[in-house]
Amino acid sequence: MAIDREQITRQIRKAAEDLGFSPVGVCSAVEPPHFSFFVEWLDKGFHGEMEYLERRRQAYAHPRSVLEGVRTIVMLGFPYRTVEPSPGAVGKGRISRYAWGQDYHHLIRRKLKSLEQTVKELCPGSEARGVVDTAPLLEREFAQLAGLGWIGKNTLLINPRLGSWLFLAALLTTADLVVDRPFEANHCGTCTACLRACPTGALVAPYVLDARRCLSYLTIELRGPIPQEWRSSVDHWFFGCDICQEVCPWNRRAPASGEPSLMPRWGTHIELIELFEWSDEQFRAAFRDMPLWRAKRRGLLRNAAIVLGNQRCTGAVAALTRGLGDSDAVVREACGWALVEIGTQDAVLAVRARIEREPDPWVRDQLIRHLEGAVPSIVCRDGPEKA
Repeated sequence: MAIDREQITRQIRKAAEDLGFSPVGVCSAVEPPHFSFFVEWLDKGFHGEMEYLERRRQAYAHPRSVLEGVRTIVMLGFPYRTVEPSPGAVGKGRISRYAWGQDYHHLIRRKLKSLEQTVKELCPGSEARGVVDTAPLLEREFAQLAGLGWIGKNTLLINPRLGSWLFLAALLTTADLVVDRPFEANHCGTCTACLRACPTGALVAPYVLDARRCLSYLTIELRGPIPQEWRSSVDHWFFGCDICQEVCPWNRRAPASGEPSLMPRWGTHIELIELFEWSDEQFRAAFRDMPLWRAKRRGLLRNAAIVLGNQRCTGAVAALTRGLGDSDAVVREACGWALVEIGTQDAVLAVRARIEREPDPWVRDQLIRHLEGAVPSIVCRDGPEKA
């Protein structure tokens, strides 16, 4: 029986690798070793508005919440490093690597369905369920248990050969497979590059992320306005952030993936000004099958305005003025902030004119605050503003 288990496990591993998963490892379905740390993280409010984490708090305590009777978990990595980012430019916003192409959930779920079928054929009577970062499962902990790598100081799983440019997926099964040795080493050493590089200090300590300050959270998960204290830190990041991965020494030699669906569809940067001319239907058609749609139209236009304001993009004044009349209050406020940051005479006059007819008290109050917070008698590229 032991030989059969080993053969079956090898066949499942081979099937996963043939589907493009790498690395692949197997671990027992147990309580995550650091579940108490996760609970403490939630109690500190570091999850921000990601309330689904709090709602499912107890479900993360054991994989049986995902699959009843689960005995083993096949942990899977899927590399997503493709091309290198192109140089940025004023008027363009940077997109995080993982979001350049098709929504990886669709890609990986198709592969997981195939692997599920393989497991059921090799282990008659067993159940299997594949998941990719939407189920209540602490994937990084189980990836470490399965020998895929260690959890770095930037809180991401790092594989010695592939770095951290990895999507993580899991196939839970009631079959009894042969497990791998946990990855027990930690190769971060004394390096603190990720902590030092984070523009908002979101890595409040090694291995601890305050998501409320993370640019990925602020530009993707946050539904309301981006807090003013972090807007300049957004810099040119339109969607997500890769800084803590780009500075990690273990990512320097990570091999490139040739997966066509992960190649940049809009480039590594996206033209921002034209977005203010798009209809709801155009947004949906362009982004609905990409990770970018996670932020929805409101978040994307809000982010575009923040980036254009950070860039002092004078060529965006007309588009941002149009955005002042948007149906969404969060978009209007962000456009007003950006226009004040740009500071040209026409930009400031557009904000003042909007204040006079703005129906939302919150937006009106914010626009007034933005103007009051600007340098008195704003000196702009067109010369000092005339009263």
